[in-house]
Amino acid sequence: MIRITTTAAAAALLATGARADILFLNYEAPGVEYTTAKFTTVGVETFDTRVSGQSFTTDFGTRGAIQATYSAVQINAADQYGGAAGTGSYPVAFSDTPYSLHFTADPRLFPHGVNYFGYWLSALDAGNQVAFYRGGVEVGSLSPGQVLAKIGHNRNYFGNPNPGFTGQDGNEPFAFINFYDRKGSFDEVRFFQIGRGGGYESDNHTVGFYTATGGTPEPATWALLVTGFGLVGAGLRRRAAVPRVTSPAT
Repeated sequence: MIRITTTAAAAALLATGARADILFLNYEAPGVEYTTAKFTTVGVETFDTRVSGQSFTTDFGTRGAIQATYSAVQINAADQYGGAAGTGSYPVAFSDTPYSLHFTADPRLFPHGVNYFGYWLSALDAGNQVAFYRGGVEVGSLSPGQVLAKIGHNRNYFGNPNPGFTGQDGNEPFAFINFYDRKGSFDEVRFFQIGRGGGYESDNHTVGFYTATGGTPEPATWALLVTGFGLVGAGLRRRAAVPRVTSPAT
């Protein structure tokens, strides 16, 4: 397991006032759009019944063990940029439409809080940013440069892998990312886009309390620390920021 704890990274972490959580992450094999980690309790939000532009609460299918409230979020129908399995819908954050999700969990099942979050990251571009918080204090974030540093050499991650869109958007990576908090927990995740011309697409938001990591073999794991903006070689491309309405939740 690779753990990056450089002086510069540690200084950046302290400079932000972030707490001393140790967030690690890894990724699944090319084409895998769900986690292979193990859990005591886990659930998934697919967004397929959500209405674009509305706030909503979900329990991820955990029967209330974990709940999260999403701020107003744009929901798009599956296309070349996102939508797990090439069907249904997915959330996207643009520079003027960031969104966040706030967790609550049953303390009997989660005495130490939620310590895992994963999602299918699709069509990664240079402005994609995600950050983790506890009590309003940032405990970690992920830049595009960190993702490319680990999967950028593997062309099997590039291009949409799903039927109907196979190979489209071939200059950008698609991968399921697992986040593990090994020294704490978090209660909020924020998705946002730096700069105009692109969006942050994701799907299959997965949350729980993990017992064993999944993902690719060593040395696929690296430490998640607060970092700066990372450039993606594929560059930016413009996407429609007009919400597409899907069927309301039932």
